[in-house]
Amino acid sequence: MTKPTTTNTGIPVESDDESLTAGRQGPILLHDHYLIEKLAQFNRERVPERIVHAKGSGAYGELVVTGDVSKYTKAKLFQPGARTESLARFSTVAGEQGSPDTWRDPRGFAVKFYTEDGNYDLVGNNTPIFFIKDPIKFPDFIRSQKRLPGNGLRDHNMQWDFWTLRPESAHQVTWLMGDRGIPKTYRHMNGYGSHTYQWINATGERFWVKYHFKTDQGIEFLTQAEADRIAGEDADYHRKDLWEAIERGDFPSWTVYVQVMPVAEAEGYRFNPFDLTKVWSHKDYPLIEVGKWTLNRNPRNYFVDIEQAAFEPSNVVPGIGFSPDKMLLGRVFAYADAHRYRIGTNYAQLPPNQARAAEVNSYSKEGAMRYHYNDPNVPVYAPNSFDGPHADPEKAADTGIWDFDPTIVRAGYVQHAEDGDFTQAGTLVREVLDDAQRERLVDNIVGHVLGGVREPVLSRVFQYWKNVDADLGKRVEEGVRAGLDSSQG
Repeated sequence: MTKPTTTNTGIPVESDDESLTAGRQGPILLHDHYLIEKLAQFNRERVPERIVHAKGSGAYGELVVTGDVSKYTKAKLFQPGARTESLARFSTVAGEQGSPDTWRDPRGFAVKFYTEDGNYDLVGNNTPIFFIKDPIKFPDFIRSQKRLPGNGLRDHNMQWDFWTLRPESAHQVTWLMGDRGIPKTYRHMNGYGSHTYQWINATGERFWVKYHFKTDQGIEFLTQAEADRIAGEDADYHRKDLWEAIERGDFPSWTVYVQVMPVAEAEGYRFNPFDLTKVWSHKDYPLIEVGKWTLNRNPRNYFVDIEQAAFEPSNVVPGIGFSPDKMLLGRVFAYADAHRYRIGTNYAQLPPNQARAAEVNSYSKEGAMRYHYNDPNVPVYAPNSFDGPHADPEKAADTGIWDFDPTIVRAGYVQHAEDGDFTQAGTLVREVLDDAQRERLVDNIVGHVLGGVREPVLSRVFQYWKNVDADLGKRVEEGVRAGLDSSQG
């Protein structure tokens, strides 16, 4: 008999699958104590490296706005002609500090913009989608991609067990096993905000948006054989490439675009626009150019500028807000909480995280490693009668306003006409990839599965890929069985 999931104090848990929300598309509720327990404990599992995205590198740069998206957002950094200093960090997701840069893994793509309204953080990946759509599943997902607790080894069987039990992962796993699963360098990959965000213009009109950073160097990738060879020769291959390119003046750049969806169209769109496992059709919502983003300055000290850098989706500025994207809403809590644990409660005072173009007027005080502080004459409480700072809703970011059903539920997203866990993965295989890319996809899947996947997971793997595409699944099964026969012969 299956044992019930409980909290750390033995209380039975209602769901491992769905966070508690106000209606199907409403915000996640703070009194979902099991979600909070799960995320908070997950953030504190290791010291001192990041729980995820531990291995990475980065640089400073600048965003120059060349387009005009002012009718969609009042955010100052996106106004025509604006120039904004930024910091970027690229990373692998599952690998630890010493892992090779060329493991097959999504790449983190985090950008901090130092705006006059405060720091704006866009924390995404080199893929426009993700493996799961609800944050209550995130700790389980990451643990399945890490190492076994007994022998400390990575385990493909554990990975495929989770993926095949979570069919919503199919779209992202198809990306991961394809060519873009191992970019040639950080310079040769796209970046995406991945989540759906909200933009608000000067008149208060609202829009849903997705960010796209298209590499100007072109998309290039490593084959599995090339990546394996480089992993043994130069574990820091991507870090070195980025550093050396900037040092020689070969500054990498990306053209920044957005997709914009009117709020009124979201409910009737054919896919749920807030589901992180889905993309919006470019035919339905074409890319709109925003500007040019260039990295042109290496960090002076890797630990100070990159290892201590803290990116968090909760950092939004006026003109930008959140959406009913459940993964985004979960990350709004989890990232800042992880930073307080990893690098201290005063992490925002560290050099890469300080506001550089905005004035800080905060009532925060004391705590470990406090460096900056208010004048002793400034009160430490609000409200006060002595000219201390006072909240101004006219200047604040409008972070989270949308219509939703206030009924408290544990449920998935509202289903739209063409929603389905395997739909977009199948489209990617049949309509986006060419024959050579499909061939490499099959080879990559077969090689990965032969790395230790066993029954009962193995049979689910075959069905998983048949659900994505019947021919792809057939070829994967044939390749794996041939490999197993060969190894047993």
